[in-house]
Amino acid sequence: MNHILGISAFYHDSAAALISDGEIAFAAQEERFTRVKHDPSFPSQAIQFCLKEQGVSVESLDAVVFYDKPLLKFERLLETYLATAPKGFLSFAKAMPIWLKEKLYLKSVLRTELRKLIHQERALANGTSYYIERQKQKKPKVPKLLFCEHHESHAAAAYFPSPYDDAAVLCLDGVGEWATSSAWQGSGAELSPLFEIHFPHSLGLLYSAFTQYCGFKVNSGEYKLMGLAPYGEGKYVDLIKQHLVQVNQDGSFSLDMSYFDYAAGNTMTNRRFHDLFGGPPHPSEAPTEQKQMDLARSIQIVTEDIVLTIARYLRQHTQSDALCLAGGVALNCVANGRLLREGPFKHLWIQPAAGDAGSAIGAALQAWHKFFEQGRVSQIGNEEAENSALKDHMKGAYLGPKYTNEAVVETCQQRQLPYTVLNDDELLAVSAKHIEEGKVVGWFQGAMEFGPRALGNRSIIGDPRNTQMQSQMNLKIKQRESFRPFAPAVLAEESAKWFDLDTISPYMLLVADVKKTHHQTVEMTDAKGLEKLNQIRSSVPAITHVDYSARVQTVHKETNPRFHELISTFKKVSGIGMVINTSFNVRGEPPVCSPEDAIRCFLATDMDVLVMENTMLLKEQQADEAIEQAKQVTFELD
Repeated sequence: MNHILGISAFYHDSAAALISDGEIAFAAQEERFTRVKHDPSFPSQAIQFCLKEQGVSVESLDAVVFYDKPLLKFERLLETYLATAPKGFLSFAKAMPIWLKEKLYLKSVLRTELRKLIHQERALANGTSYYIERQKQKKPKVPKLLFCEHHESHAAAAYFPSPYDDAAVLCLDGVGEWATSSAWQGSGAELSPLFEIHFPHSLGLLYSAFTQYCGFKVNSGEYKLMGLAPYGEGKYVDLIKQHLVQVNQDGSFSLDMSYFDYAAGNTMTNRRFHDLFGGPPHPSEAPTEQKQMDLARSIQIVTEDIVLTIARYLRQHTQSDALCLAGGVALNCVANGRLLREGPFKHLWIQPAAGDAGSAIGAALQAWHKFFEQGRVSQIGNEEAENSALKDHMKGAYLGPKYTNEAVVETCQQRQLPYTVLNDDELLAVSAKHIEEGKVVGWFQGAMEFGPRALGNRSIIGDPRNTQMQSQMNLKIKQRESFRPFAPAVLAEESAKWFDLDTISPYMLLVADVKKTHHQTVEMTDAKGLEKLNQIRSSVPAITHVDYSARVQTVHKETNPRFHELISTFKKVSGIGMVINTSFNVRGEPPVCSPEDAIRCFLATDMDVLVMENTMLLKEQQADEAIEQAKQVTFELD
């Protein structure tokens, strides 16, 4: 059997993925193990997990593939600094020591890290004394090292796991080596590049510039900007299009770099940008004002318009009826929803780990098809693929670690925490009753999700009918901004009853409107900004955003039978086949991975119930000392 390890590392969201005979076997992000959000370090623990689960060693791998080409990236940095000199000298002086020490010699760094893993494997297999003796001898040989261009990795992650045998592929992000946007044609086992847009002209960096200007952190606050947009008006759309970005009929675009500082500076925007929008950047952690809401709405509209323009040109150019998306911009589910409704493509598939983490999968798959010259696994036609959650090759994105109930019980016993073990029927019935009573439930089961979305295995769950649930979960559980919306996890067979969505959305990457039949008359029609939070808009207010939209996850019996059964059981007691679903973590923390992580998060928040496999913990039964101890663990705010 052929085993290929894909690695994404050293920038942000490090991850590892193992491909075995062309199939995705396992994948995980390093942050889930280290508990450092967006951890950029070499993904040692993620690699060890993947290899251990598949029963292979580092030395038995056929290849290790890195997700970009650092020499090309170094070339881009040098050319950028030279073009902006002397302005970028401080940034240049800060970056160069890191490049000269590590990134420029990445092949040596990778070999060193892989040898460390080989030594650890040998020590476990042969004992410490043997390990020490062997270390004195020659260095172990590492597998073949391959490198894939950044956007090539994105494109492979978008196309090869998709259910389509012919598709256009669009990758939009901040920047790779040179490319910031790229288009491809996927046909069978081949990916052909069509066109690309180069740094510094970047849709992802344009969006990030507004993220920082509105007081949020780049590479994590973009979700906040997207969630904030419906509270505002598009007052600045014309200003952005007139001064910041020029868009051509074919979707190509260019930025006026005199307004931006990211090419060689330490900030995204400069004084000219600030003057254009009437003031300096909004302070971090300061209360959000109407101006930030209007800016968020404006850049969201501009982003959607550009994505649609590119997609229309790509459809004309390729004549494909399916589009696959990857890159950080593909996580903008509002733009995805509009692309589905107004775009020219009949079929749409988005890589659930669309950011750099998912490129670990893409790099490995591209090596399988291009370097090893292997065909695609179980190709199917585009029509047959539509509306079936089983037709893609991501296994529902449930690719991470899982734990037995025995392991859960052992953890509870070690912590001396009171718990109850229930059979499946009892567990589902009691859990559904707790949700129906307005309690917040931590739901931990099966294999951890790969990518940023909780999809029912590392989730916090609540009743979408509860008028207080959105604010309660934001402030008391997630410990984050009150305006952030929550997603509905709805039975796939019930989705059409609730949402204007005529396709599946298993990865929570599409926004759709709540059907008008579920709308309620809104009082305070003159409410502005965050005042809209207090308005009841539908019969499921906790998942209905202020513009009547929702980020939908369709839950399928085929890919997650246990979560599907929980929602079905909740329907029996509530009448609706839907729950709130948000990731199992607090602000600044990666989603939980292990039972220990879940217990700490449960104890440190106002969560009422924790379910881990068949084990249930109730907050009211936990000792004050354990709760206080859990609250001592803090995370850097994102």
